[in-house]
Amino acid sequence: MNPSTDRAGTLARRLSYLLLAASAVLFLLHFLHLGADFPNNSPWVDWSKYTDEGWYGDAAIRHFLFGHWYWKGDFNPATALPVWPAVELLPFKLFGVSPIVARATTLCVFAATLIAFYILLRRFARLHRKDGGPSLAPAFCVFLMCASPFFFVFERMAILEPLLILLTTLAMLAASSMHRCRAPGVPLRQRLLPALALGVLLPLMVLTKTTGLFLVPALAYMVWARAGYRWRHALEMGIPPALLGLALWLAYFVGYVRPRYLEDYRYLFSANAYTGILLEPFDKVVLNTFADGMWMGRVIYPAFFIVLALIIFWRPQLFRNPLKPALLLWATGYVLFLGYHNNLQPRYYLVVAAPVFAFVAMGLDSFRYEFSVRREYAATIVMTVLALGISLPGMKYMLHIATHPTFEFRDAANEVARIVRAEPNHSRLILSISGSDITLMTGLPSIDDDFGTLDLAERVKLYRPGWYVAWNELDDDKMDALTPLYNPVRVAAIPALDDNDRNLLIVYRLDPAPEKTPTPPCISANPRRSRYKPRSASSPRPRSSSTSSSKRLSTDMYVSSGSPWHVAGVKRMPQISAEVRPRSSRRGRPAAARPRNTRYQLFIPSPVLIEVSQG
Repeated sequence: MNPSTDRAGTLARRLSYLLLAASAVLFLLHFLHLGADFPNNSPWVDWSKYTDEGWYGDAAIRHFLFGHWYWKGDFNPATALPVWPAVELLPFKLFGVSPIVARATTLCVFAATLIAFYILLRRFARLHRKDGGPSLAPAFCVFLMCASPFFFVFERMAILEPLLILLTTLAMLAASSMHRCRAPGVPLRQRLLPALALGVLLPLMVLTKTTGLFLVPALAYMVWARAGYRWRHALEMGIPPALLGLALWLAYFVGYVRPRYLEDYRYLFSANAYTGILLEPFDKVVLNTFADGMWMGRVIYPAFFIVLALIIFWRPQLFRNPLKPALLLWATGYVLFLGYHNNLQPRYYLVVAAPVFAFVAMGLDSFRYEFSVRREYAATIVMTVLALGISLPGMKYMLHIATHPTFEFRDAANEVARIVRAEPNHSRLILSISGSDITLMTGLPSIDDDFGTLDLAERVKLYRPGWYVAWNELDDDKMDALTPLYNPVRVAAIPALDDNDRNLLIVYRLDPAPEKTPTPPCISANPRRSRYKPRSASSPRPRSSSTSSSKRLSTDMYVSSGSPWHVAGVKRMPQISAEVRPRSSRRGRPAAARPRNTRYQLFIPSPVLIEVSQG
């Protein structure tokens, strides 16, 4: 072996050990102050810090706290996304239900992701160069992820994206290990196990987060590359795991979901079926989708495009390594989903960040082999310095977050629990958009005030909550659902977090509303002059005819649902033409996300005197 190559290999091996040791220290920092809030005044304004940790783990949380995971009419995402709450079952059983246990579980998933990426990059990093020292790409990748504040923040949250990244990485490993079913000289075990693993991982990805479907093209490319870029062999290798994955998903849906929880399953998709790509100019959507990638890191995100441009225009032969195109397909597939959905939240970019970081690590390692053997030693040092330079700015901010935690949301939730438990004769059930997170932190039962298969008024009537916890204000639609049964009394306002729209947690005690004697909305001064008579109890209520744009209301119908008053007559006209409009909501929820039983308001275009009588 050439002495220069031997020196470069020894240096690369030592640098790899140093980088892995530094990565281990940085990874352990992730466990520091694990119960802290999402950092205030960070570059990432993400709604998940209010809701997602509780929402998507609700099934496991409710199972251990209340004995049943399914609450009819409430938001039950586990019917369509059961994998993450199933993962949380074991740690909750061993250590109890708490945010720290849930987040520690996510960090264990992150540790498995780092190991999987290390193995994957070690397998592929040096296919273009057989001689020389060990590859630095695996160590670069692990170090870049552990030193990233973006990974630090979101891998410490009990959300769905970290598990989706792990399952996709494992699926890449399985796809890269596959063989043809009739490959000569390959043991049966080596032919079956990768195909079985891929067939199981595919439905797990979709049942973890349905957007995992956008990552399937990357896996298909890896199978195609493994088949020697031959379509016939690729189909022979890919069809069996695809059929197995489809069969497992159908078994879950047809055998478990469809007979019991079909309405909840459909509701999750109807609430997320909207797309914002048509709400803005297409070029603006594309620009925002790519510009928001800066959330991954202000240095590594531009570095990704620099590495990509160098490979395309300087060393295109590096794309012969099948992992590089597969990583690009992984990132591109998910970016396409982000642009189509056009609801750009920082946590969604975590799924894109994983292949981006791995691609940069492979690029830095590949470039050091593009020099002569004598210069490889210096190139190894230069590329290691570049990797450190990419990580240092973010590492400084990560250390600041780790050493300056805030506990405002946790303290606010505990204060809510103290207020609720101080009145043992009042119902402890909480109604709140952040109710699931409060349940995870305090153990108090809760239902959601925004999402659910039943209309909010019906949920309130069914579950009879005793408290309403709102952010900053009591919305009109929530007030309309509560006032028929309750009189909300404001008892506390607790500052928490930094969002201008959600930085004050307001606690309302829901006291029973006093019974009111019904009064007519309008009574004629001389009812005897009416040409119409009150409807008798035996006469049937006539149906109202409807058109595509309005509903024509008969003169003989109830004034409002449940009211003992009915229309007795109308001056000057025998029939009223009125327009029925859905109630507006300041949340701006799209029509597809609106529950079935939406409340409606009646708008009468001209003043009409209506005579009513009590029936």
